Amino acid sequence: MSGSESGSEEIPHGTQLTILVLESKRFYLDVKENQRGRFIKIAEISADGRKNQILMTFSTAAVFNQNLLEFIDFYQDLHKLNPDQLVQGELKSEVMYKDDKKYHMDLKENARGRFLKVSETFTRGYSRFQVFIPADGMVEFQHNLGELIDQYDNGDAEEALNGPQNKHLRIENKNFYFDVKRNQQGRYMSISEVKGTYRNSILIPESGWENFRNLLDEYVKQSKDA
Repeated sequence: MSGSESGSEEIPHGTQLTILVLESKRFYLDVKENQRGRFIKIAEISADGRKNQILMTFSTAAVFNQNLLEFIDFYQDLHKLNPDQLVQGELKSEVMYKDDKKYHMDLKENARGRFLKVSETFTRGYSRFQVFIPADGMVEFQHNLGELIDQYDNGDAEEALNGPQNKHLRIENKNFYFDVKRNQQGRYMSISEVKGTYRNSILIPESGWENFRNLLDEYVKQSKDA
């Protein structure tokens, strides 16, 4: 169903670009770096010239790539698409949390076929960006993304897969995000409180996690006893 080609070329400023052609769309996987670290820009160019794009840090891209393997396995076990009996809604969905962003993975189908919708949503401002990957192209997309991660990861992707996973918690009308990160001083946890456009964060070094937990446990116990 999909004809695909891939190639890579060096572009200026020390970034790496991989080009994929999946069905009638062209995808650019672009590795970039700024003061906040390395990230991957995924751009989709449709046959009519329309452009969509999303950005992922290497830690997010690693989790996305791992989830993509599960979507591929699920898709390969599906029955052949029946235009007269299309499924309403998503065939399979997954949500990833990263800082003040949410990434939605939704495998869907319509009269034109099956596709993976990947959305990048910002908690502040409620902006949404998305790309649409043909389902038959997920294998090649995953393979090329995985190669870029393996080649250019500076430890963020490995940390995301092997270290503690990021978590999200909603309490009343506030969202709390727990993100484990690393800098020159070592590993730490960022706890962010987000409500509308308001955001506040605290950073806890790994050496203090146990004491932080013990103090919370003490307050919980006191509250129950009271």
